Amino acid sequence: MLGDLRICCVGDSFVAGVGDPRCLGWVGRLGASAHADGFAPTLYNLGVRRQTSVDIAERWLGECEQRLPSGTDAAVVLSFGVNDTSWEDGGPRVDPARSAESLARMLREATARGWRVLAVAPPPVADPDHNARSAALDESFAEICASTAVPYVRIHHALRASPVWMREVRAGDGAHPGAGGYDILAELIEPQWREWLSGWNSLESVSDV
Repeated sequence: MLGDLRICCVGDSFVAGVGDPRCLGWVGRLGASAHADGFAPTLYNLGVRRQTSVDIAERWLGECEQRLPSGTDAAVVLSFGVNDTSWEDGGPRVDPARSAESLARMLREATARGWRVLAVAPPPVADPDHNARSAALDESFAEICASTAVPYVRIHHALRASPVWMREVRAGDGAHPGAGGYDILAELIEPQWREWLSGWNSLESVSDV
């Protein structure tokens, strides 16, 4: 049995669950799902509003190292990118190449420490032009994760097609949904989340042979 499963969920306001009146976001919903499936993770929400991939890449390691000490079953969920593709001062807040390098750097740092990683795509907002930039970043992130064998959850296009998500985003601040939207987002992530968690059982079985 797993003794001390710890998961740091690192990212932006969507990780933090901004807009959810239940104050759970998708992280809290997936934490409850993990407990229902027989896991008991210590789940740390490290989402910070308005932060870009560059901001997150600078802070994440120190925050996670405090929470994932040696001897624990340590893992990280990464999700960011919407703030990178926000249009400010005549361009995106972060150049797409730099966003890609931030993700690649974080994956290298996690691998060096033996932490398992799951990555989640940036979700859509109410602005079609913004979404086009986020969709391009989604493709780049998918390629990076595939090249490093990190599971990557493609939720961007499914959410753009979701009436619930888009209606709640438009009714809110133009970016964040309410409880119904976070329900949809958690449901989209959950199959790969469960598969990712089940990997610990597989590793345990091998180590016991």
